[in-house]
Amino acid sequence: MSLKGKRAFITGSFQGIGLGIATALAHQGADIVLHGLADPETIKNAHAAVVDAGAGSVESHVSDLKDSVSTERLVATILASGPVDILCNNAGIQHTANIAEMPREKWNDIIAINLTSYFDTMRLLLPQMQARGYGRVINTASVHGLVASISKAPYISAKHGVIGLTKTAALEYAASGTRESGGVTVNAICPGWVETSLIEPQIQARVDMFNGDRAAGIADLLSEKQPSRRMSTPDEIGALAAFLCSLAAHNITGASIPVDGGWTAQ
Repeated sequence: MSLKGKRAFITGSFQGIGLGIATALAHQGADIVLHGLADPETIKNAHAAVVDAGAGSVESHVSDLKDSVSTERLVATILASGPVDILCNNAGIQHTANIAEMPREKWNDIIAINLTSYFDTMRLLLPQMQARGYGRVINTASVHGLVASISKAPYISAKHGVIGLTKTAALEYAASGTRESGGVTVNAICPGWVETSLIEPQIQARVDMFNGDRAAGIADLLSEKQPSRRMSTPDEIGALAAFLCSLAAHNITGASIPVDGGWTAQ
């Protein structure tokens, strides 16, 4: 599989799952457009990682996706230097609290970034994919787009919304292109536990409980919900995203693919 000549825009890609996706697409030779909010050192490291992975070219953009007007400007800037073949919506934030205690502004921010920004980038980029007969939209949803848990009302609402949005867009663009051109597909990946710096404090707390045994600590942390008791890595999520970008995946559209060690099979 090769993605040489394809240009991929990944939101929230300076670290974590987004960087894992960007790196996986770079391995296939894609041109990479990184994006997010991060300090200069984090951006520099992400840029270097994607270059080392083999990206055809790399550029970085910093913007806050809460503001739709800002997102429109961002997309216009990106399109000014060439089309976008692959859109990976990955940006997201979280805040935990019961519904009664959830600050109203947190609801607004989480819905804006975790759902509305996905709608904005899709409405702006899908038509130009359709015109060329090839396009891939990969939305990072979550296991929490399929099931719920307490204290995460805005996050879970947004992720359920992402899955509905994914299905709708998939239907609207299903007949675009051909097998040879690759068609236009829209899918969601639904990770369970993924080993990122964001959850490292939770991991380390359990590792300490097991006298430094990392595998045992992770298994204990995951025991309540993820039957495999193994975390995924950002690179593994990226590998799935890369496959979904291939021509072989032209008929995979509207899917919400769990990567959750059996969590949602229960």
